[in-house]
Amino acid sequence: MSEIWREIETAKSENRYELKLSGPDISKKIEQGGIHRALFSLKGLNFLQCSDTCLEVVPDDIGKLENLTSLLLHSNKITSLPSTIGKLTKLKLLDVSSNRLEYVPREISQLGQLTSLNLTANALKDIPSLIGNTKLSILDLSHNQFENFPDICHQELVHLSEVKLNGNKIKEIPSGICNLSSLKLLDIADNCITVVPGELADAPKLKELNLKGNSLSDRRLFKLVDKNTSKQVLDYVRQHCPRSSGTVDGSGSKGKKGKKGRKDPADATNSVNEDVAKLCNRLEVLHVKDTTPAVKITEAVKTVRPHIACCIVRDVHLTAENLKKFIQLQTKLHETVCDKRNAATIATHDLDLLPSGDLTYTALPPATFSIKPLSRAKEVSGQQLFQQLQQEAEDLRKEKKRNVYSGVHKYLYLLEGKSVFPVLLNSEDKVVSFPPITNSDITKLSLSTRSLFLEVTSAASQTKCRQVLDTLLTEMLNLGLGDGSDKECNGFHSLCIEQVKIVDVEGNLKVVYPARHDLIFENSDISVIRE
Repeated sequence: MSEIWREIETAKSENRYELKLSGPDISKKIEQGGIHRALFSLKGLNFLQCSDTCLEVVPDDIGKLENLTSLLLHSNKITSLPSTIGKLTKLKLLDVSSNRLEYVPREISQLGQLTSLNLTANALKDIPSLIGNTKLSILDLSHNQFENFPDICHQELVHLSEVKLNGNKIKEIPSGICNLSSLKLLDIADNCITVVPGELADAPKLKELNLKGNSLSDRRLFKLVDKNTSKQVLDYVRQHCPRSSGTVDGSGSKGKKGKKGRKDPADATNSVNEDVAKLCNRLEVLHVKDTTPAVKITEAVKTVRPHIACCIVRDVHLTAENLKKFIQLQTKLHETVCDKRNAATIATHDLDLLPSGDLTYTALPPATFSIKPLSRAKEVSGQQLFQQLQQEAEDLRKEKKRNVYSGVHKYLYLLEGKSVFPVLLNSEDKVVSFPPITNSDITKLSLSTRSLFLEVTSAASQTKCRQVLDTLLTEMLNLGLGDGSDKECNGFHSLCIEQVKIVDVEGNLKVVYPARHDLIFENSDISVIRE
């Protein structure tokens, strides 16, 4: 082991709470042997700066400095952050600006005390959802390579007041931007924005807005942006910019530049006559009924997999062929839009095999619940199933002589180390789903299934659950799962969907899917009829 750095030795002998490492001398030491590991024994540090050096790799041992509240790593050559960054649960300030970052681990969402995140001037194309960073106030992602708006438009981010995204390649501002109740400053200059959503003006505290350097299709707005104040720009956005509901102002009336005949895409199909409705694929959305089962979500599950959305699909017609295609579809979506189950997991149930009454989404110690896994003969405890799958995975790996796992085995790591596992219970407290691993054989689909109960869970965000369900329902429509032999299809498909509510244990509404802002399609081949 190389000689301990003088700066680290001094900090240790004087029991310092702050340590600054920067400049050519430190850079030379790092070049010779990396950061000296004695640094990570300074458990009392609450401020650490390492800047203006040749540092490329942040050691995993950074997670040992659990008392850090400020970590400044700007102006280095760092390409990624280790997953152990998630262990710095007291961290309030993280500055990794002016580096070469291409990747940020999803564990960053575990930093519940983080108030300021600065990742400007890197090579990032995306970052994980920040919905778990509920105390975040300042976010700087400027001068990166983002093409999509980051996943931050959540009501949970009640403190987020400054968002800087200038100098990227972002193409759209999501209508959900109005969910940021404390947003005061949004800088999205020098991007690829063409249309500004009217909902942007609904952000209640937004005062500073920078849209300069975008190719705005509204020429009046384009001129306003360069010559006028944020207030004037926001007033124009409020009165004239299109909304996801299709109207151009909050009251539903059109501004002067509104196009004649513009309609709410969520409502427009309500006025479509039956003849026109028959000339396209059709999704019919039914309001939640008093008899529709709700899903109660408990506090326990919020520590492991907090998000869930569900709906019912009525009057399905399953054949051996399309059931096989439907199962293949779920596998494909788990690999793509669900990001190998990292972002979300789909489960499907035969509604008629669920006893009447509400379901409960909770988390339980694995030894305390039992499940009859899909396509398995015996009921086992959650702990036994997990251990069996681990052993199967290891046996398969040895048999195939490879280092990768396949099938459900490759998702086991998502639950490793957890003291409780997420489960969905029916009204008789029997486990019908164990995400992200399997659902129960007792609600397995068959050729006699006529109504489906669809469930999507996520550790990332509620938005991801909705996105996955939107995609799943669209693909089910295209498969013709709702086309019974007694239906007149005219070459097009139809699907009947019933809303399901997610409520807390007191019965207060948390989520309903599909809501009016779900199932919004640019594709004119799909008509959405809402009850």
